[in-house]
Amino acid sequence: QLRFVESGGGLVQPGGSLRLSCVASESALENYAVGWFRQTPENEREGLSCINKDGSIYYGDAVSGRFTASRDNAQNTVYLQMTNLTPEDTGIYYCAADRPHPTIKPMCVLGPRRPGWRGQGTQVTVSS
Repeated sequence: QLRFVESGGGLVQPGGSLRLSCVASESALENYAVGWFRQTPENEREGLSCINKDGSIYYGDAVSGRFTASRDNAQNTVYLQMTNLTPEDTGIYYCAADRPHPTIKPMCVLGPRRPGWRGQGTQVTVSS
């Protein structure tokens, strides 16, 4: 079963930046769609950004223009560059994979079809 290990979270002041990394447990990550999600303190799941196998990217409205997702298939790693962070960005950030989608937006909006293909997450806290 595909697993991930996230890193890069921490405490940051409002307006600050963080870069998250997510390493997959196996090679051939290029065969999957991958996405970044966060679990809010209210225990809600938000789809932040998803990248399809073909490289098409979707960003959720809450992070569009502030976050940038990328993938390095050779390193089996997915990244999330986050800028201009606000306290509303606080949460547990995790990455997940899925089989390729016809279009990528549903993976972020509805969540992966295989919920077990994910990491445990890394905590991001935005506070002064």
